[in-house]
Amino acid sequence: MKLILKAAASAIALAVSSGLHADVLPDSQAQSAWFTDAQSKIAQKLEVNSKFKAKNVILFVGDGMGVSTLTASRILKGQMAGEMGEEGYLAFEEFPYTALVKTYNVDAQTPDSAGTMTAMMSGLKTDVGVIGVDEDIERGDCSTVAGNEVITALELAEIKGLSTGIISTARITHATPAATYAKSADRNWEDVSDMPEAAVTAGCKDIADQLVNFENYLEDRYTGIDVDGIEVAFGGGRRHFLPRDAAFNSPDAVSSVEGDRTDSRDLTAEWQDMYENGVYVYDQAGFDAIDPASTERVFGLFNESHMQYEADRANDVAGEPSVADMTTKAIDILDNNEKGFFLMVESGRIDHGHHAGSAYNALTDTLAFEAAVKAAYENTNPEDTLILVTADHSHVFTIAGYPKRGNPILGKVVNVGSDEPAMAADNMPYTTLGYTNGLGFQDLGNETDADAIYAYTANTGRMDITNVDTEASGYHQEALIPLGSETHAGEDISLHASGPGSQLVQGVVEQNVVFHLINQALDLVEE
Repeated sequence: MKLILKAAASAIALAVSSGLHADVLPDSQAQSAWFTDAQSKIAQKLEVNSKFKAKNVILFVGDGMGVSTLTASRILKGQMAGEMGEEGYLAFEEFPYTALVKTYNVDAQTPDSAGTMTAMMSGLKTDVGVIGVDEDIERGDCSTVAGNEVITALELAEIKGLSTGIISTARITHATPAATYAKSADRNWEDVSDMPEAAVTAGCKDIADQLVNFENYLEDRYTGIDVDGIEVAFGGGRRHFLPRDAAFNSPDAVSSVEGDRTDSRDLTAEWQDMYENGVYVYDQAGFDAIDPASTERVFGLFNESHMQYEADRANDVAGEPSVADMTTKAIDILDNNEKGFFLMVESGRIDHGHHAGSAYNALTDTLAFEAAVKAAYENTNPEDTLILVTADHSHVFTIAGYPKRGNPILGKVVNVGSDEPAMAADNMPYTTLGYTNGLGFQDLGNETDADAIYAYTANTGRMDITNVDTEASGYHQEALIPLGSETHAGEDISLHASGPGSQLVQGVVEQNVVFHLINQALDLVEE
């Protein structure tokens, strides 16, 4: 430890002797705090973690949560707390182990969520747009599914006798959550109405059906196994489980006909018939009434489509639990199993905020996601629970210009030594945060639903934002290339880990390594 202290002190001395100006060095109080913080983190890294096997694994996926999203969210978190922002950390950024993850799909340089999550769940990379199958699949061709299915960590956990759970702020049939349980030639086959007639006739099952009948399909696929089904499923997407008939509308339906299914099946009723001790909920009151100690399993569908953005959650008709609340409740139910559990938690609306060109919504959903990770860490034992926090891909989201320290991350660039917004070569101010492509600029004031932008046509290129409040919830950043939706990006994302087996999270790895980390901790394949 003395050597570490000496080295750190030498680094500061070198910075001074190398001619760095005093105004870029911290004051003595801040310098002491940074020194102590760095010292603590180095000491933590040096601690020997000899435990490799876990009782529980929780995989957190921030959909679209690239490194620039982490940085901007970290700064926003600090600034919301009255600090400058740059010096802080998101809770999971303080986990002891970190790696960079390559996200490409077998057939794509820049990936989608179906291929990336299938890689994380199965250990095998696959193509864009397909779920739970390998690269020999032909997207949209039902006949190519049979024989190309891959087994997932969640399925293996079920076979091992662990309890399992899935949480998503997106539709529970959306690509990321679906990749834990479904096999589909197309990620868009969320219910039977989304499928071509040829696929239905050929016997392929829609994703919602596969969730409700997960237990039966898994037992049919692997001879001699006996599983008890997924214990917790929380998310949005009710429309894919209900028939296209207003008589089946939920009390909080916002559409005149909530359901989409064209086969007249009410899958929520089928689930309740299948699991007599199961609890089906659709709103905040139902969620709050769940008693984790006595609940065997629960199925929660809190919205017709995706759940609300965190900033818009208070506006939900019947109320929605936060991703942190869902995570805590799920853990309290799953840990009733002495053998342990596997839980996947996705914050799907980070991705949607970026697609809509709204840094505000993407960042506030990232902070809600961070709260869920923190809740999981505080409600589990780090000695027996491996927590992995990652993303599936990033976005074309940038932090640009030369803003001074503490400049509002959602604001206009103000250069070091100035109090006025910097001007670009076109003599107009510009924001620190921006997008390469998408729908571009909109000033929607206090709107908290980023998706409101889809009512407008693309408005790309430079705009005069001199009198625009770019920190408002309804501000959508400028973009260069006009597209109907901002796109994913292809750079590496990060993986953060704590608990038994976390010490293996190092370096630059392929995305399918995430499955192998889960398997190593739980010994799933041996089962």
